[in-house]
Amino acid sequence: MLLKEYRICMPLTVDEYKIGQLYMISKHSHEQSDRGEGVEVVQNEPFEDPHHGNGQFTEKRVYLNSKLPSWARAVVPKIFYVTEKAWNYYPYTITEYTCSFLPKFSIHIETKYEDNKGSNDSIFDNEAKDLEREVCFIDIACDEIPERYYKESEDPKHFKSEKTGRGQLREGWRDSHQPIMCSYKLVTVKFEVWGLQTRVEQFVHKVVRDILLIGHRQAFAWVDEWYDMTMDEVREFERATQEATNKKIGAFPPAISISSIPLLPSSVRSAPSSAPSTPLSTDAPEFLSVPKDRPRKKSAPETLTLPDPEKKATLNLPGMHSSDKPCRPKSE
Repeated sequence: MLLKEYRICMPLTVDEYKIGQLYMISKHSHEQSDRGEGVEVVQNEPFEDPHHGNGQFTEKRVYLNSKLPSWARAVVPKIFYVTEKAWNYYPYTITEYTCSFLPKFSIHIETKYEDNKGSNDSIFDNEAKDLEREVCFIDIACDEIPERYYKESEDPKHFKSEKTGRGQLREGWRDSHQPIMCSYKLVTVKFEVWGLQTRVEQFVHKVVRDILLIGHRQAFAWVDEWYDMTMDEVREFERATQEATNKKIGAFPPAISISSIPLLPSSVRSAPSSAPSTPLSTDAPEFLSVPKDRPRKKSAPETLTLPDPEKKATLNLPGMHSSDKPCRPKSE
């Protein structure tokens, strides 16, 4: 398990970002979806939690095979999806990612928003007080993003909002800008497979960091599009965008369907209070296991009788010609 706490400051207030993060998630998902890959919304409905109060529950399927590195594509099906479940009790949210193909893989993200510049060092003490974690600040203006995602119009160093007057953020902007808020994200990545755990968990954290950086840059760069929206208006935008996104995904349906655990009715379902535990199944994924009932190959006869050396007979083994050189049987 690899645990990191990300802190991403924004030139906004927490109240303003309540609209902005919904708008950004919907528009970003739509832009990244095409030809059977991207984000499909399965469920989006109000949800009530006895501790956190009223919120919104969403379930999505994220199709991303072509976005995996070559070493990962070698061990997963050509088409598969990750299930995302999110409980939004803004300014507190919980998001979980699982994949039925990889039962020992999970990502758990807890997010809290506060009007400060990332100075609260104890915001997650109740959730992870006994766990060591690395704190990583993400600067939406100065940190580099993958070149393929760069757009000058979404660069906070160049963008200036017409409606708010904020923008063209320079190095050190977090120390003096007002207003300012921070997204605190406690991210737990688990991939409990011996030999691959460290490599996969580090890779996933790199992907998560890039997504957080890109998403928060876009939320600010699109501020003039969502700044005057009401909650009802952004929910309608979310509904329409999700419908359009699902059509883009559905136009090229996956050839392989991977089942997921069915949801309980809203009345009995509750949000998780901590990172998900390892699934009950203790078997390694099929691609990492040798089938127990696989018959052993026979690359040599069970018994070998050598001729009498004095008769100078030619030694002929099954499958060999006189010109072949003897070789050791291949081990399983």
